[in-house]
Amino acid sequence: MAVGVLIITHGEIGDQFVKTAESTLAGNLPLQCRAISVSQTCDPDALVEKCCAVIEQINTGSGVLVLTDIYGSTPSNIANRLATDSNIKVIAGINLPMLIRILNYPDSDLDELAEKALSGGHDGIIYCEQMN
Repeated sequence: MAVGVLIITHGEIGDQFVKTAESTLAGNLPLQCRAISVSQTCDPDALVEKCCAVIEQINTGSGVLVLTDIYGSTPSNIANRLATDSNIKVIAGINLPMLIRILNYPDSDLDELAEKALSGGHDGIIYCEQMN
């Protein structure tokens, strides 16, 4: 059994992360990944229900890692409402290095995968100085 990944973001950002990761990994996502888009006119309560249904689909018993974009935003607030037990972990600040890192460790448990997400996100941010 593997951890599921749910991405909750503004607009279609999450879908694009999943599509880009899939193409980067030669069309093979080793973990169940789903993305939920949040619009400015959404009903947060309805999206929480939708997310719960997706979590039921992708949780094979190993838990679900929920990734969201901006901490404190509507997608983040929805994600945090899902963290009702230890089988769901939420991390805000998704970036592509974070997602790729997660997908490179599909056999990790939920706690390990959360740590991989944090390190992948952090280590993927690099100041690129101009070379003269």
